[in-house]
Formats: sequence, structure tokens, C-alpha cells
Amino acid sequence: MLLIYTHKITPRFSYSMKHLFTRILGIEVTFTTTIEDFIKHSGPKITYTKQPLQNEFFVRCNDLLFEQGINDIKITIAQWDGVPCFFSAGERSNLPFDIFSASFFLLSRYEEYLPHVKDMHGRFSPKDSIAHQNGFLKFPVVDIWAYKLLATLTERFPNLEGKKRTYNFTSIIDVTTSHAFAYRGFTRSLGGLLMDIGFLQLKRIARRVAVWLDPRKDPYDNFEWLVQLHKEFKIKAKFFFQFASYSKYDKNVSPNNNKFKYLIKYIADYSMVSLCASYSSFGDIELLKQEKKNLSEVINRPVSNSRLRYNRVDIPNTYRNLVEAEFTDDYTMGYTHEIGFRAGTCTPFYFYDINLELQQPIRIHSFAAHDYSLVNLKNKKEILEEMNFLYQQVKSVNGELITVFSNELLGSSHKVDWQDLYRTILKNYHV
Repeated sequence: MLLIYTHKITPRFSYSMKHLFTRILGIEVTFTTTIEDFIKHSGPKITYTKQPLQNEFFVRCNDLLFEQGINDIKITIAQWDGVPCFFSAGERSNLPFDIFSASFFLLSRYEEYLPHVKDMHGRFSPKDSIAHQNGFLKFPVVDIWAYKLLATLTERFPNLEGKKRTYNFTSIIDVTTSHAFAYRGFTRSLGGLLMDIGFLQLKRIARRVAVWLDPRKDPYDNFEWLVQLHKEFKIKAKFFFQFASYSKYDKNVSPNNNKFKYLIKYIADYSMVSLCASYSSFGDIELLKQEKKNLSEVINRPVSNSRLRYNRVDIPNTYRNLVEAEFTDDYTMGYTHEIGFRAGTCTPFYFYDINLELQQPIRIHSFAAHDYSLVNLKNKKEILEEMNFLYQQVKSVNGELITVFSNELLGSSHKVDWQDLYRTILKNYHV
């Protein structure tokens, strides 16, 4: 048990300490504001204040964990043994940086509360993040800082031990378009055919007709192959199905289609089935609840995990809606077109609502690579070099590497053989 003395125990303080010590390092912590209790404690202990009490392990605090609301914070990036960090702590501190405040800044997505220009889908741009601007987006810096803290602490307290965790790999399959041509109904199929004819898409016309004659030839229908592949490598895969009515951005097979429902039930026999919430439900809490309920009725079990269409996250409203809809875990945190760690961590964490100054009861799993962030790379070799870098980073801190692939891209042959690439990724990085 590690005792931490501070002058004021705030929700931000507790949140940051528990993420670094308990979730990442597996060290149980307790807090005190009483100097006498701190002095009497004979075990490992640190102070997190402006001034040390005696000659104890001391981390000079920034003000961030003791403030409320949002302020315009000036961030100056420096290096800590080659690792980017910020919130310098000064010479008297046993750590050169206040990593607890820096971690809170990244985990809470503090910068996404600040004024910024959203893209056409209402998303925060990675180019506006300090991680992208300062070249550390591909590093799970929060976890790296935590392990550097542990190394420094164990020099002072050799008997300090935590519960060691192990590296974990999770593959997410997004199913927002389960079939390219099959099961789409007469009107939509005819409209698609006329559009193909209008644009002289002869190959697409041929494939469309072939699928009409035999739905098993649909290029996006690679589900049996995925199930067998995940069995082969003993992968923990999660399938996120969009289960919504047709709209401008929601164009999957109708949720009323019995063959589509059978597909979902089939997948649920082998993997966890969760909801990819529709574009239309983004600001519609009642529609979100209805989609969750409808999918749950198909698989006859609760649906507790979510992803949002196009990785749309509006801090903090998105997570408030997910909490109200009784989701417990979300896998949307990440960037569609950029590789890396949006929240600076490869460890699941709870969402902290800065406006309410409380930890919300929803756990966020941040993905590191979305298949559309790999599309623009030159070839398989370059893609695997990027993936290997991520793997090494996550493996070094025993974190969770999460990838997002869609059955749609796995059914295409754009630049590379995506099925071959996916197999290689599973083979190389699942352990």
C-alpha cells in the first residue's frame, strides 16, 4: 500500500492517481491530508504538494488537479530521458515533471473542451492535438511515464510491488456494411444497378449480378473466414454491428432482414457482438437506446459495449449519452485517419467529465490503428513497420493493443491484399 499526502483531495487528484498507480502499475494507493498520519506511516509514501514536508519522495504539483472547469493552459513540451513530457516540476522534485497533471490533461481530453474547429462529421481533428503537433501521438506516454515513475520509486522503496499485468491484443471488426449487394431489397438494389450503369461500372455490375444469383459471393461476406481465423490464433475479437434504419450515412442491410439477423446470431456464437451506433443516433439518446435494445433482442443477451459511426466523439456529450443508455465500455476513442493513442494511453480508463467534475461510469478502450489510417500507406511492408512500432510500444508497458478493421475493407483489394495483411497482423501481434 502506497500512501500519498496532498493538501487537498479532489476528484481529479483521485482519478489521476488511481489510473497511474492502480490501473497501470497495479499498486494500491490511499490518500491523506493529515501530516501526522503521513509521518507515522512506515511504508512507501510520497507527497504531492508545492513543498516537501521532510526528506520524503516528493513530486511538486501543478495546479491542474486542484482547479475546476476549463482554463487556457500553456503547454511546453520537454524531454524526460528521450520521452516527451510537460508540466515541469522543478529541481527539488524527485520527478522532473508532474506526470499526474499531464496524464489528466490527456486522459480527460482537456484540449477537446477548448475552442476548436470540428470537421464535417463534428469530430476533433488530430492535427489540433498536442500529441500530433509535438510528435508523440504514436507513444502511449501515460503508460511510459507510469513505468518511469515506478523505476524511480523502487530505488527509494525496493519492496514496493504491484500486481503485474500482461500484454493484451484485441481485434475489433466494424460491420457498418455487412454486404455490398446482397439482402438490400428491390428498391435499393435497382437504384444501385442504375447508378453503376450510369457511371459505366462494368465490373461492379458483373459482381452485383453474380451476388444476386448467389449471395455467398458477396465481397463483404467474409464472416466465416474471420471466425475461423480468430479461432486459429485464439483472438479475442469483438464485432460491432450497425443495426439501424437507412439514412444518408447509415446504409447497412435493414435490421428487419432475417438473414442479417441470422448472421448476427451466428457471429454471437463465437465472438462478442456489440453495437456500432448509427450516425443518426449521435445526438438522439432515444434512438441510441432503441438500437441497443433491438440488437440485444436479436442475440438474447445484454449489449454493453459501443462504438460510434465514423468514430464521432463530442466531449463530454457523447459519453453522457452512452452512460444514460447504460453502456459500460466504449471503443470509439481514436482517430480514423491517424495512427496512435488519442488519449495518450494503452490502458482502459474511465471517462472524466470536467464540466461535472466527476468520473463517469463508462470505461474507454482507446484503439491505436484504424484500417483507414493504413489505407494511404504505400504497401504491406510500410503498414507492418507502423504496426510493429505500435506493438513494441504497447508490449513494453504490458498494455492493450486494439486494432479496428471492417469486413468492408477486408473484402476489397485496394493496394494490398487486406485479408493477407490482417492475417499477418494477428499472427505477429496477438501475443
